[in-house]
Amino acid sequence: ILLGQKPGRAFRSGVMIGIGFIGIGLVISLMLNNLGPAAKLMAERFGVSLTVVDVGWPGSSPMTWASQIGGLSIPVAVAVNVVMLVLGLTRVVNVDIWNIWHMAFTGALLHIATGNLMIGLAGVAIHAAIVFKLGDWFAPVVEKYYDLKGVAIPHGTSAYCGPVAVPIEWLLDRIPGIKDINFNSEKIEEKFGVIGEPMIIGLILGCIIGAMAGYGADLVMQLGMQVAAVMVLMPKVVKCIMEGLLPVADSAREMLERKFSGKKFYIGLDPALLLGDSQVVAASLLFVPLTLIIAAIVPGNKVLPFGDLATIGFFVAMAVGIHGGNLFRTLISGFIIMAGTLWISTQTIGFHTILAQQAGTKLAAGVTQVASMDQGGSPITYILLQL
Repeated sequence: ILLGQKPGRAFRSGVMIGIGFIGIGLVISLMLNNLGPAAKLMAERFGVSLTVVDVGWPGSSPMTWASQIGGLSIPVAVAVNVVMLVLGLTRVVNVDIWNIWHMAFTGALLHIATGNLMIGLAGVAIHAAIVFKLGDWFAPVVEKYYDLKGVAIPHGTSAYCGPVAVPIEWLLDRIPGIKDINFNSEKIEEKFGVIGEPMIIGLILGCIIGAMAGYGADLVMQLGMQVAAVMVLMPKVVKCIMEGLLPVADSAREMLERKFSGKKFYIGLDPALLLGDSQVVAASLLFVPLTLIIAAIVPGNKVLPFGDLATIGFFVAMAVGIHGGNLFRTLISGFIIMAGTLWISTQTIGFHTILAQQAGTKLAAGVTQVASMDQGGSPITYILLQL
């Protein structure tokens, strides 16, 4: 309403956003509750000995909001955004308030490491400034590939993964033979017919994961159907979010451009908008078993991927856009992204565990340490911790 929408349309937008996020929550829960146990069993069967379980963003975000830095991070991040807009350092107007928790996580770990609240808040500000700039730089990718006009993704995970894909794209473009390799779910469907449809690919992937986990035939088929459902349902629930968010983004952008003489602005939104793309869904599912393999071979890694297996789309979505939907190139970028994420999340286990203890998080019996790929595996957090 403040952005000029009529009350009825604004109310409908709010309801659609709520429906979309409930839908995404259901689909992610479906993946986590079924793929997660299969992944753990698969790791055990293949002798992957990893001692600290990834609690994922569903575990790490409540810890972060419960920290001393949590509530203070919102005004700090908003202030950074306003100052950068006034000084012309960004064109991103961030309305994705929930995901300020990524910045708060960095601040909370810096506070734990130093005992200095001001250093923690400085970490929030620096992280915010970095992701707003990354939102600027990759907004053209979001507009061109995802067809989301005037939208940026200043997200604490998706944003920093973009720069990993850029040099890989440049390099692969210059390797004869390799530069011509290009496959995606549409080309697979075109070549293989019904077998290449996203839901059938999901069915096959789910059955393979179930078989590798040692399931019986009934559970293998059940997991196959559940993964097939994810391939179909994820794009549909994301459409609900887009239907609710995009009118708000359009209204905000039009108002700002009108008030500032046609200057272009991007509205910073949640990367959940990108999860509806079929290549992102396909890459996400491929990286469930691949991330377990990566976890087993990364030197010194102690983290068993679990909580964030259902949301790997957040890690690879920007790479999918940069590579124009080319799954071959996305697999290469994603391998490097997930390897780096797991190595960094291992380095932050000690601080992450203290954060959980301070938040009063109840850990399962026998669990003494926690980790997360998102946000514990963030290079922004790691570099600032080292400094």
